[in-house]
Amino acid sequence: MGLLNLPAIEASLRRVQHDFDSINQQLTGQRDPMSDKVVENLLAGYAYVDILIEWDIDVFAKGKHKYLLELNNIVLCGPDQDLRAEFAQHIKATHSRFYEEPGGGIEDMVEWRANHLSESAWKLAAGLYVRALSRPQLFIEGNHRTGVLLASYVLLRAGKPPFVLTVENAVAYFEPSTVLRNTSKLGPMALFRLPGIKKRFARFLEDQVDPRYLLALDARTVPAPSHCPFPDHRDRSSPVLNHHNAVAPVGTPLLEENPYGRQDS
Repeated sequence: MGLLNLPAIEASLRRVQHDFDSINQQLTGQRDPMSDKVVENLLAGYAYVDILIEWDIDVFAKGKHKYLLELNNIVLCGPDQDLRAEFAQHIKATHSRFYEEPGGGIEDMVEWRANHLSESAWKLAAGLYVRALSRPQLFIEGNHRTGVLLASYVLLRAGKPPFVLTVENAVAYFEPSTVLRNTSKLGPMALFRLPGIKKRFARFLEDQVDPRYLLALDARTVPAPSHCPFPDHRDRSSPVLNHHNAVAPVGTPLLEENPYGRQDS
């Protein structure tokens, strides 16, 4: 049973892609073009988020952080294992940063979330997005796109629709996100700047609620080819996407959890 209406999400992203030159001209800082590969990898990321929700995987739980790291791998490389092999050094460096960056890795995210679980889904999603994008950032590359997927994951776990970029909300999304990547999460200034940014972004997320990105109850299924049936829920092996965006269990994730990480030891 899937939750996301992936065709509707793709339609919105394709419209943004089509109008991106016009959107870019309205931004303070120009952004790279929205290529087909960027859109395809984002869609693969949404499909992976759908799987995480269906399997009830808490990416912030001990031993589960690798699934959040996998979202970044998907954003950058998609599910193509050959491409991942080509970028093996970058993936390895991202793995190290994710687990070991002082004040900016997964430990910071886990601790911040633990201290804010009483907040609304909008504030929780916005806060985690802010933590991921502000300096030092969670990943080497792809923080904006992975942050969107992370915010959508948090919202879906709370029963809300995902956040999806549209032509109408693109400028309002990109402008504060650009400010965020130049804002430090460390030091006394962060105590004054980040709460306000989080509050405004939480309001923005709530204003973007659109149920069309969720499937109707009678249409919620996850397609799987006959040679690779959807795994039994008792089998929680690492989910990945194959080249046809179908669900497939694998025995070993691309990168194992860091055995020395405090949160996942």
